[in-house]
Amino acid sequence: MTLKRIIRSLLVFVPIALVADFVLHLDPVLVFIFAALAVIPLADLIGEATEELAIHTGPRLGGLLNATLGNAAELIITIFALREGLLELVRASIVGSILGNLLLILGLSFLLGGLKHGLQIFDRRTAGLNATLLILAVVALTVPSLFDVALVEDRAAEVGLSEGTAIVMIVLYGLSILYAFRSSSQAHGVTEGDAVGAATPPVQRDDSDEHKAKWSVRTSLIILGVVTVGIAVLSEVLVSSVEPVTAQLGLTELFIGLIIIPLVGNVAEHLVAVQVALKNKMELSLAVSLGSSLQIALFVAPVLVFLSLIPAINPTGETLLLVFNNFELIALIAASVVAAFIALDGESNWLEGAMLLGVYLMVAMAFFFLPGGA
Repeated sequence: MTLKRIIRSLLVFVPIALVADFVLHLDPVLVFIFAALAVIPLADLIGEATEELAIHTGPRLGGLLNATLGNAAELIITIFALREGLLELVRASIVGSILGNLLLILGLSFLLGGLKHGLQIFDRRTAGLNATLLILAVVALTVPSLFDVALVEDRAAEVGLSEGTAIVMIVLYGLSILYAFRSSSQAHGVTEGDAVGAATPPVQRDDSDEHKAKWSVRTSLIILGVVTVGIAVLSEVLVSSVEPVTAQLGLTELFIGLIIIPLVGNVAEHLVAVQVALKNKMELSLAVSLGSSLQIALFVAPVLVFLSLIPAINPTGETLLLVFNNFELIALIAASVVAAFIALDGESNWLEGAMLLGVYLMVAMAFFFLPGGA
């Protein structure tokens, strides 16, 4: 059974999760597990439907679709977390997504690709540009946290700083996409996947499938719409189970947001990065991991700030601030610097992958043992 079929087989958990929650009212821990497993194949279907649309629309609009919908599943989950007032969970999921891409997925890609192919080479210029943009994005995320100490007694200033930072980040994300499109249009002999450019997750398919759409535009749109509704329903089930799960299992909201939610929302995209690394396509693998991290930092995070201002989405009325605790900031800065150093030499090997995985495991254990409210 191929990996794709294994993921698709998890669709059986969609009705199981719904029945377990709405009909049988099973233990919240079981409901949480079923819902998490059900989201995985739906997230994969969103990615595939987006890729199919990208084939019909061409590399430019296709790249924009990937840049906008690449992390749709996780964005939907965090929106429902906002509705429940779980702001710490939302902030933790932002950090966790970036850490997962830079340490876990990049580590697995380097480790498995290196074991199979030995020393792997990739384009230093593109990888270096993405890595530089990533460090700048992390700096943007840390600014409100660093200055919050001086603004803690002025709520209006706190909110203003986070909102102003969010606006700048969205503008920078738009400029990065514009730069990618202009750069790719000036290049000659690039593939459609390459044409997506820096800072934008590539069309995630093999070269053998190029220009061969399996679904029509109508079918792709229908699947995209139905799956989005499915993820919305399951996200509500998943998020509503968080507090009982933390109480029963002794897990903190911070750990669930940092480790579990990013894995559930991004697992399909993560698997793509590892698969292409095994095919010795390291430029594509780095584009997926670094591009997804950039999207989370420069697009998803600021969008969530403004979504928290909408009463229908955030009935608590508490604005989401881009203020992270010291532990999150240290992990975030360290991961981005390490990823940048690795990208600068244009080479990767299995030992670098093992070290990245080791750092991720240490970070995960640290947050697991971190007491709630720390």
